[in-house]
Amino acid sequence: MKTYDEFVIALQSLFDPREAQSIARIVFEDCFQLQRSQFPQTILNDTQSSRLQSIFSALQRQEPLQYILGQADFYGLKFKVDSRVLIPRPETEELVEWVLDTIKPPSFSTSARILDIGTGSGCIPITLAKKLPQAEVWGLDVSPAALTLAQENAQLNQVQVHWLEVDILQETLWGQRFSNNPTFDVIISNPPYIPEREEVLMPVQVTQFEPHLALFVSDDDPLIFYRQIARFAKQYLRRNGYLFFECNEYNASEVATMLSEMAWKEIVLQKDLSGKERMIRALLY
Repeated sequence: MKTYDEFVIALQSLFDPREAQSIARIVFEDCFQLQRSQFPQTILNDTQSSRLQSIFSALQRQEPLQYILGQADFYGLKFKVDSRVLIPRPETEELVEWVLDTIKPPSFSTSARILDIGTGSGCIPITLAKKLPQAEVWGLDVSPAALTLAQENAQLNQVQVHWLEVDILQETLWGQRFSNNPTFDVIISNPPYIPEREEVLMPVQVTQFEPHLALFVSDDDPLIFYRQIARFAKQYLRRNGYLFFECNEYNASEVATMLSEMAWKEIVLQKDLSGKERMIRALLY
């Protein structure tokens, strides 16, 4: 394969025509630094053709394109990604947009303190730090490997984020890692929320390549992360501060009910662009 059209035709054996064209466009733009207007007349050299064949072979193995290329787009920024972290999703961009819309001045100070729990690639805190340069932003994760990649992404996007390695489920560690008892204006989390029983329903691209630690939760208690993070936020969120969650569309209402029972106020369920209830915002009085 030496041309864009040949690549698109080959991809159509794996994907529908629209997705095949989208993948081809990303590859030719990101790998070969070509503009769309250059696609039709470009003939790849042998080195480029070999790389294109390698990418196609990886796609045949159902490896996600973002892992193959080693990067993903999120909210107009570039992030390094590999099997240490989840691939950032468009729904999470919508969550970030909701956060930004909620905490804009004059309701909130531009120097707000923001914490993201389960940060993975760092896409949420890094984007917020980029959009709110005066804010003090933190990212927390249980995985040291994920935090290493998140640090690289902060450097890549030229922002400062404070990183913490903490297992949020271990409540006895909270006081140790937050010994100065900081309070945050906003706490955000896109935690593991897929019950283990649903793994068989998920695409191979996800189950074989993305980290299960960041995806799945026990069937016995699928809300465990939401409950613990809400408990944590009760201690470390200031009064009139906001808690944001990304949710599984099938249990978002259960999360909202749980927050109500824990005396959170002004609980809002937000639909994503597909009309699915995927986000929650709650206020601490």
